[in-house]
Amino acid sequence: MNTQKTVFVGLSGGVDSSVAALRLINDGYNVVGVFIKVWHPDFMVCNWEQERLDAMRVAAHLDIPFLTCDAEAEYRDEVAKVFIDEYRQGRTPNPDVMCNQHVKFGAFLRFAEAKGADCIATGHYAQNIANKNGDAELHRGIDTNKDQTYFLWTLSNAQLEKSMFPVGNTDKEEIRKEANVAGIPTAQKKDSQGICFLGHVDIPEFLSHYIDLVPGNVLNIKGDIVGSHQGALVYTLGQRHGFSITTKDNARTALFVIERDIDKNTITVDTAPKRSTADADTIELCKILLRCDLQLGENIDVQYRYRQKFFSANVTLITDDRMSIKPTETFEQPAIGQSCVLYRGMHCIGGGIVT
Repeated sequence: MNTQKTVFVGLSGGVDSSVAALRLINDGYNVVGVFIKVWHPDFMVCNWEQERLDAMRVAAHLDIPFLTCDAEAEYRDEVAKVFIDEYRQGRTPNPDVMCNQHVKFGAFLRFAEAKGADCIATGHYAQNIANKNGDAELHRGIDTNKDQTYFLWTLSNAQLEKSMFPVGNTDKEEIRKEANVAGIPTAQKKDSQGICFLGHVDIPEFLSHYIDLVPGNVLNIKGDIVGSHQGALVYTLGQRHGFSITTKDNARTALFVIERDIDKNTITVDTAPKRSTADADTIELCKILLRCDLQLGENIDVQYRYRQKFFSANVTLITDDRMSIKPTETFEQPAIGQSCVLYRGMHCIGGGIVT
């Protein structure tokens, strides 16, 4: 039993964090539920009060204390402002990665420790597994469709040592069944589909309040104008929605963004995402974080988009703040600013930002 250890659980109002709290209670921990209040812009309709109410109902059902962690400032300054600035400079950041780094495992962890918690827990589908030396390692969740280690790659060893992921060793379907059996109020609640603070507002609409987006031309691979877009800044390589095609073609297949020209404010589309080969390209990374040693020439698995099928690559350069990896198979060209996450099998060893 773990009656002497106190765990603060981030209760979002969803089923995953609810079952995380339930499991910790059953394992004998002293559990405190915490709702993390984050920033949202004035022009957006936000349902945070309803989410907090759901979290309170779960805490009451589980008979545990309930607190609120105010992380608005950290959200605004370290996630939203950086997100906007990155897009302004033509890069494609991931707000969920930044949110985990600075809010859930930053502001929330500091909040918990200040109030005497031994560690924190969340409903992420990931696993914290001790290696042979007893050190914590971040591993993929058992449910491959829900695995969220991609969003957790920035966690330091110190953050990981203070974190628990109670649902990562179980499929989502089983988590819902467990919640139903326990009578948890959020057992049938649908998963949130929003991206961090953006919720259900699309990226161009959100950014238009902070950046002047100028409509421009969509080009085909020959350079002909075939449509229009909302502003080249807001498109990602491989994107297949959000632009209009004006040419007449009854047999048209899906088109993907394969190139952006920020200076000319154009995007180029084709019937397949731009692909490059290991013989021709390497992927350059900056802002490196590694939780274990990585050797020059080592072969690793790479993923730079959530739920992307990972591919194999060799490490060709590694310094304190930069890395080059050379894919050993065909891969889609990543966008500058994306998180590139590195794995040894199930073990997420860290990552970097595509530059």
